[in-house]
Amino acid sequence: MKSDIEIAQEATLLPVTEVAAGLGLEPDDIDPYGKYKAKIHLDVLDRMKDRPDGKLVLCTAITPTPAGEGKTTTNVGLSMGLNRIGKKAVCTLREPSLGPCFGIKGGAAGGGYAQVVPMEDINLHFTGDIHAISAAHNLCAAVLDNHLFQGNELNINPNDVSWPRVVDLNDRALRQITIGQGGEGVERKTRFDITVASEVMAILCLATDVEDLKARLDRIIVGSTLWGRKVTAQDIKVSGSMAVLLKEAFMPNLVQTLENTPAIIHGGPFANIAHGCNSVQATRMALKLGDYCITEAGFGADLGAEKFFDIKCRYAGLQPDCVVLVATIRALKMHGGVPFGELTKENLEALAGGLENLEKHLENMQLFGPPVVVAINRFPDDTDAEVALLRDRVEAMGATVVLSDVWARGGEGGVALAEEVVRVCESGEKPELNFAYELGMTIPEKIEAIATKIYGADGVDFHYEANAAIERFTRLGYATLPICMAKTQASLSDDKTKIGRPRDWRLTVREIRLSAGAGMVVPVCGTMMTMPGLPKKPAAENIDLVNGEIVGLF
Repeated sequence: MKSDIEIAQEATLLPVTEVAAGLGLEPDDIDPYGKYKAKIHLDVLDRMKDRPDGKLVLCTAITPTPAGEGKTTTNVGLSMGLNRIGKKAVCTLREPSLGPCFGIKGGAAGGGYAQVVPMEDINLHFTGDIHAISAAHNLCAAVLDNHLFQGNELNINPNDVSWPRVVDLNDRALRQITIGQGGEGVERKTRFDITVASEVMAILCLATDVEDLKARLDRIIVGSTLWGRKVTAQDIKVSGSMAVLLKEAFMPNLVQTLENTPAIIHGGPFANIAHGCNSVQATRMALKLGDYCITEAGFGADLGAEKFFDIKCRYAGLQPDCVVLVATIRALKMHGGVPFGELTKENLEALAGGLENLEKHLENMQLFGPPVVVAINRFPDDTDAEVALLRDRVEAMGATVVLSDVWARGGEGGVALAEEVVRVCESGEKPELNFAYELGMTIPEKIEAIATKIYGADGVDFHYEANAAIERFTRLGYATLPICMAKTQASLSDDKTKIGRPRDWRLTVREIRLSAGAGMVVPVCGTMMTMPGLPKKPAAENIDLVNGEIVGLF
């Protein structure tokens, strides 16, 4: 069996100028980064503002397991399948973080014959967007600490500074640190987050234009004064410099799939600790440039998809035509209690139990309104009886099931899924979009709505620190912001060991943070950390440069 990188090396790629031309872009509309990558100019959206939008399709998935689900692979394969049946599709994805690449997951550009390329570039430094976000975030931190050191004209309380630093790596040793030691500044405790959890990342992904980007950077809260007044990035006069560092990063990136389908990859927030969606700019461009925009939301539908609807669609005015919910029978059997090493054996009882996880995610997607197509990445050891059981359970809930084989067959293996998505999207009027909560509800009410409706919790328990933050943020006027939950991706609950569809449990909210610039209140649930750690044997141990070639990344 060929590896992903061997498959990618066999592909015939088009120069990015030709990919752009296929979308109707002129040479002056892009800035090439080498032969196969480019930045798309933002004024493309202004020029095409009167062009009708294409159809918007969201790819999401069941709760992740070690068996894999293949959400990105399905997104890529569906995009290629749509092009094979005569629809002009654009694949839109997030940029991978270096943390998972060198931690557990390895590369994240699809797989098999459904990949975006150049995969090594995409998974590593790409066009430097995440580095620019790190620099902008840390510039704000440096200016803030310099302000404290140089006399503290604004009377900022050193014990109430809320702005951490970031790095795009998994490094648990940086979760709690002390800075300014030895007289090199004001000594205080702080932390590092991973860059994709940065509010700057969320701002870049949610901003609708450059002016909105700048306004959101202005509103970032970095701390408070000794008298309790909020202090913003604008107050310490750093937001303009941050915008300068983000000038190029704010432009979406254009690449292609193995079958030369255009792919716009931009922004990389994690769905377990951030809002988990690619940029509004990327999605809007894809909607103007293609008949179909196939976008994604990270991790399970309880995380990325909920935030896609309740945060991204709210801010950007987006209304999806269809949701593709991705699963594998192997993963469903894991949710039914089957050990990883026994997933190739037929087990209808375990599958029936694991299907409760799929059914909960399907219920959630139907709550939001768009029709749902369940895409099953079929493996050779999936039996006909297992497929029949799955199909019966899903169809009883009013959704259709399509078997997908994009990993092995690329676009050809995605034709059936593409045909069903087109049928659903073009069968009637666009459905009305619903939300899990109303913005006018209180912060605790909104959190409880997500916990009970989406996760299946019986209720929510708030720690003292969380209640204090709720009172403060409400007093400051931020109670009407949407909610961005930070929660484990491994379970519908806040306990990663609870697989399937957990019942009889309560969500614990440990603390609540405010991302005023991004426009989100962020509850941190259970033991969730915004700086991941490395496993005992990180993927970095297997990555090397051999005779000028990268090995071990995929």
